[in-house]
Amino acid sequence: MVNDVWGFLADAAMARVVANTGVPAILMHNQPQAQYQDLIPDVIAGLERVLSIAHAAGVSERHIILDPGFGFSKTADHNLELLRRLPELRSLGFPLLLGVSRKSTIGRILGLPENERLEGTAAAVAMSIAGGADIVRVHDVKEMVRVARMTDAIVRDWRPSGWSNL
Repeated sequence: MVNDVWGFLADAAMARVVANTGVPAILMHNQPQAQYQDLIPDVIAGLERVLSIAHAAGVSERHIILDPGFGFSKTADHNLELLRRLPELRSLGFPLLLGVSRKSTIGRILGLPENERLEGTAAAVAMSIAGGADIVRVHDVKEMVRVARMTDAIVRDWRPSGWSNL
């Protein structure tokens, strides 16, 4: 799997490598500065741009995962808006990945250092899943698997194997 934080924009050859090897690729929205006319339409336009590079190189659509870039060239307010408006990104038709774990936005809101952001991460992970994220990248795996399962049970009607509604 290739995780390209510049979505093929920094290295045009990377798209061909991904296409030729047939590996999945996470294509992130990123840009040099945190300046937007309208955050979500601008992120969508940026992701459409990286998708066009992927398509031109022959990357299989079934191997593409999109990451809107929480914490990358976005202010704390941008990051919060991104979480609130995440469902709008589903219009792109690709799986969404979010990496919200221990991010500085959580630290700024809660006034906590990186190693004390578990609860803030849990809230951001739950909101990511509720907003349509298919994959979440986290540090505290055991705890966030529990958060993800509970959120999936509420939002996506997921149940553990062997579930009995007694």
